[in-house]
Amino acid sequence: MTIKLGIIGLPNVGKSTLFNAITAAGAEASNYPFCTVEPNIAVVPIPDRRLEELARIVSPEKIIPTTIEFVDIAGLVKGASKGEGLGNRFLSHIREVEAIVHVVRCFKDENVSHTYPDIEPVRDVEVVNLELILADLESLEKRIDKAHRMAKSGEKKYITEYELLGRVKEELVEGIPIRNMEFNDEERMVVNQLFLLSAKPVIYAANIDETDLGKDMEDLTAVKKLWQYASKEKSELMVVSAKIEEEIIKLDPGEREIFMKELGIPISGMDRLLKACYKLLGLISFLTIKPPEVRAWTIKEGTRAPEAAGKIHTDFQKGFICVEVIDYNTLVNIGSYVAAKEKGLVRREGKDYIMKDGDVALFKFSV
Repeated sequence: MTIKLGIIGLPNVGKSTLFNAITAAGAEASNYPFCTVEPNIAVVPIPDRRLEELARIVSPEKIIPTTIEFVDIAGLVKGASKGEGLGNRFLSHIREVEAIVHVVRCFKDENVSHTYPDIEPVRDVEVVNLELILADLESLEKRIDKAHRMAKSGEKKYITEYELLGRVKEELVEGIPIRNMEFNDEERMVVNQLFLLSAKPVIYAANIDETDLGKDMEDLTAVKKLWQYASKEKSELMVVSAKIEEEIIKLDPGEREIFMKELGIPISGMDRLLKACYKLLGLISFLTIKPPEVRAWTIKEGTRAPEAAGKIHTDFQKGFICVEVIDYNTLVNIGSYVAAKEKGLVRREGKDYIMKDGDVALFKFSV
């Protein structure tokens, strides 16, 4: 399961610089609007120290981490939903991602050409959010017309859908993104099938100046405003200096650690972003150690064992018998899978077992 994250924001807020920092992909990051026309894409392995520990136990031929795909999408501007800037091309790229990393300028730099001269993070966020909402309203109109025609049959499910879509439209008109609306489980299933842009979960990335690193939020007015906005809509917020992160990624691992320590950065922007992404999307990883590889697999929290087995191969899910599972920490403490099994620490679980983060799993199946 490769998760796809879209990096968005106004032009020249540091999107491509952050993309370079977290992917080391070398995407162009020039000082003019619409520098990114076609989206830059990079698939990045997710660092997981557990794999290295497991490799010491089983000595595999290879270690395969799970991955995440970053898409650097060109800057949105006011009027994008009506084709301004590069308009609908950008919006279509956003439609293809699971979640959004919204980069917001919280730094001063007179050498960079910005859409607005002053730093107002909430205004900048609302410009982008409004374009997503306007695009959603346009998409929703077509679906409402169809639901209205179907509702004339008198069938309850079509009437219910028509009423739901009408309520969604009313809230969109009020400027409320779909991700902030309240739905029951059945309603959410209907809304999710519409693939609307403002439904995408968001991580706001406050891009600060390198001189502001280590300062308290109370001393960073722009960041505090953005944090208050993100808190109201229950979105994630991370503070990052994209320029510094880009410098960090170019260093050798040893130099990187020293440099980060000097700057007071305990965890890289990449690691913080990945943690925020996992939390936002409700993701966990389970691990497999069957020769010749040690490997991590990403699944949704709450996934049952047969569906997790299907991530490895569809035959595993179809012929699922059981899963032999042991917690990662328990296995590492014992130091041997065989010894753990002899001690009765490897459990055998059936089809109703819900996988947990850090489960080391061996699936049994019949063809």
